[in-house]
Amino acid sequence: MDIQTLDYFIIFGFFAIVLFIGIYVSKKSGKSSSEYFLSGRSMPWWLLGMSMVATTFSTDTPNLVTDFVRDKGVSGNWGWWCFLLTGMLTVFVYAKLWRKSNVNTDLEFYELRYGGKPASFLRKFRAVYLGLIYNVITMSAVTLAAIKIGGVMLDLEPWVTVVGAGLITVVFSALGGFKGVVYSDFLLFFVAMIGAIGAAVYLVNLPEVGGVSAMMSNDLVKSKMDILPELSDTKMVITLLVIPLAVQWWSSWYPGGEPGGGGYIAQRMLAAKNETHAIGATFFFNIMHYALRPWPWILVALASLVVYPDIASIAEAFPNVSEDKLGHDLAYSAMLTKLPTGLLGLVLASLVAAYMSTISTQLNWGSSYIVFDFYKKQINPDATEKQMVNVGRLSTVILMVLSAFLALAMQNAMQIFDMLLLFGAGTGLIFILRWFWWRINAWTEISAMFASGILSILLKATPFGPFLFATDDGIFPDWGEIPFVMIVTSIIWLTATFITQPESKEVLQSFYKKIQPGGPGWAKVVDEANASGIEIDNGEKWSVPSGIGAMLLGVVLIYSLMFSTGHWIYGKTTSAIVMSVIALISGIWLIRVWGKMKDTIL
Repeated sequence: MDIQTLDYFIIFGFFAIVLFIGIYVSKKSGKSSSEYFLSGRSMPWWLLGMSMVATTFSTDTPNLVTDFVRDKGVSGNWGWWCFLLTGMLTVFVYAKLWRKSNVNTDLEFYELRYGGKPASFLRKFRAVYLGLIYNVITMSAVTLAAIKIGGVMLDLEPWVTVVGAGLITVVFSALGGFKGVVYSDFLLFFVAMIGAIGAAVYLVNLPEVGGVSAMMSNDLVKSKMDILPELSDTKMVITLLVIPLAVQWWSSWYPGGEPGGGGYIAQRMLAAKNETHAIGATFFFNIMHYALRPWPWILVALASLVVYPDIASIAEAFPNVSEDKLGHDLAYSAMLTKLPTGLLGLVLASLVAAYMSTISTQLNWGSSYIVFDFYKKQINPDATEKQMVNVGRLSTVILMVLSAFLALAMQNAMQIFDMLLLFGAGTGLIFILRWFWWRINAWTEISAMFASGILSILLKATPFGPFLFATDDGIFPDWGEIPFVMIVTSIIWLTATFITQPESKEVLQSFYKKIQPGGPGWAKVVDEANASGIEIDNGEKWSVPSGIGAMLLGVVLIYSLMFSTGHWIYGKTTSAIVMSVIALISGIWLIRVWGKMKDTIL
């Protein structure tokens, strides 16, 4: 591919700006661990919201969306669109609770909610499990996408891409900390959005594609463009719609879509100025993440079916790409090679932006776990602020190196997505209930974590999986894999909950007094405290029912926006107008509901 001087100027100019941001804020970020990991809890909603969006741009996301579209059609995206329900629940129910907790990491929550050795073990183990293992897997998916982009667009060897992209990102992340990540995300947000939209407009109008109308009339595209799966295809409806919307969103833990909030989303809520800013940031993120941002990627994926109808055509066009990296997800990068000078540089810069934003967030988030929840907790309880910042910077480098090696061994984005979903199946409900039901204890989470992990390994790495869920000759339908893990894991953690002792009265009362979760799930604790003459309830109105009402309106609003955007693009004017009207009505209704409930929510 012919990259001109202008393209290089745009790319290296972008690199220079981002590195300048990291260096500029490094001195202040290094003052304390709170500054390094949470920017002193002073961030406004709009900056945090943009940071959430920029972080989830990621180089692997357009590849994953392309994989879904080419393999299962546009409706295949319900595998992650379903997490909007989780997102809206976080906005209107959990954002204020996280901000009120005032913890440094979401894992610190464990010793706020639970007590004793089980809580301590859970916090330390999750620090390694999420901060190291899970985080490295996630980053390897992003780096794998960068490898494919580098191979297709720049004809780079995988190791060259890994070293080049990783080195700049890890230096920037280690220097700038969370403040550097968020400040650069502001720039990355606009670069990535402009690049994605510009690429979609140009590529859909390639002569061989012929514009939106011609593309939609192509037989290969026709079969893939429906936003909802074909209702007559029972298996597809169950796989793509029923399982995600009925089971997956609340039962699975997935990075960025954690039931009850968590991970880097929680990190940004904890960094907000106050609860109002935490809610505003997460709401903005969900609108952008689900309603608007996917469509440029979807359009490129559909156009790729015209230009590269199958994997063989991609392999023929790019003979230098190794066979183990070939897949439908490669089609996005393949299409980008057709961009003209200038736009090509901008899109490459946007992909670099997406990579750096996601990796820098994962590095800072994972490092925060290692520092606060493992190093300070287990190794050096008396660590100084300087020592914690230094350990944070060192762990940032180590995480990057580990993810780079793993990325070199992986093949495609969907493979990793499915793996992460299965690993978290059955645990999600705990993260929802632990705030509102006193009986959940540390053993609940420990048992669920090990159960889902062991079951996932058995299904993915042993003959047990194909025996049960092979597509053609398994005992059960292949779509039953996630429900199976969810059901078995849930039975195990419910059993563990009731055969183990509840948390102590002191721990439960302390948690309630600080968070004020309210509701019938805490009535026993409040009543016992009152009987003992201990006042733990400050009389706040229980906001969950109104929060759930607002959540449902938010879901209708954003899904309507998502459908209307797609239908306007498809030229389906009538349905686009209907969806737009529904979005408008639900938006107005949500504003009115929010006006009435915000005093009880905040």
